[in-house]
Amino acid sequence: MTTNAPLIMRIMALSINTAKRAGVIIRDVLKQGDLGIVDKGKNDPQTEADRSAQRCIIASLAKKFPSIKIIGEEGGSDLNVCDEWLVGELDETFLKQDCPADWKDAKPEDFVIWVDPLDGTAEYTQGFVEHVTVLIGIAVKNSAVGGIIHQPFYQQSSGELGRTIWGLKGLGTGGFTAVKPPANEFIITTTRSHSNALHQKAVDVFNASKVLKVGGAGFKVLQLLEGKAHVYVFATPGCKKWDTCAPEAVLEASGGTLTNINGEHYEYHENVEHVNGRGVLASVGNNHQELVEKIPLEVRQAVGTKQT
Repeated sequence: MTTNAPLIMRIMALSINTAKRAGVIIRDVLKQGDLGIVDKGKNDPQTEADRSAQRCIIASLAKKFPSIKIIGEEGGSDLNVCDEWLVGELDETFLKQDCPADWKDAKPEDFVIWVDPLDGTAEYTQGFVEHVTVLIGIAVKNSAVGGIIHQPFYQQSSGELGRTIWGLKGLGTGGFTAVKPPANEFIITTTRSHSNALHQKAVDVFNASKVLKVGGAGFKVLQLLEGKAHVYVFATPGCKKWDTCAPEAVLEASGGTLTNINGEHYEYHENVEHVNGRGVLASVGNNHQELVEKIPLEVRQAVGTKQT
């Protein structure tokens, strides 16, 4: 089954197990106490957990799929990792499912894998560990189609730590139960640390009953999927393709939509600009275009300088 499954199914199945292993590394670094923080820029720290989790993910995927392009947030990674970090086993439960016809014949050159080894690093360093996710996004011919969102610090009812959620367009999602947001409220989820006056204008036009300010694109999309918010608004450049590829795929596999604030999907080919220059708007209903049009045109035009 493992060798005969279509390539996208094998990539997804290995990514599920690799994200779990990265989650263990992230918990271990926190437990040891020395985070090894380096500042990459304003509100953009990097820790030993980011670096080590990325090495685990990229080395594991590159060993199994050497001809596929992989782009990680933390730049080039040393692929010589200890055996303990190298994941070679595919998730057999995932492989039992049928591959959607659209992706059955996808070839290695059609893929780009976008990796954010630790989404929500600022929150990780500040103790808001529930915001932290591991993101592995799988793009085929420029579009986000598959994604893994792993929560290292999610407390299962069994007492086990960690939860892994996946989505593949045409197949659906797994690892969680989708919940509709409350019908009698309108809740926005948005950034904790990257707001500005323009972004605030976009949030204000919705006249939300509640605004949740949390870290990480992965965690915000999980709030949509679990009915804790109706829309995710980020009306400023700042997040990158590795922040949105996996969340977009999971959300859209579940029937939602993730675009820039003009309602256009981002492209995810290997030469694309990494910054999401026109912000993010994500929703779970079937009224995404109405939400786009609620944001004043002058605000939408002022966000970013070009579409990428």
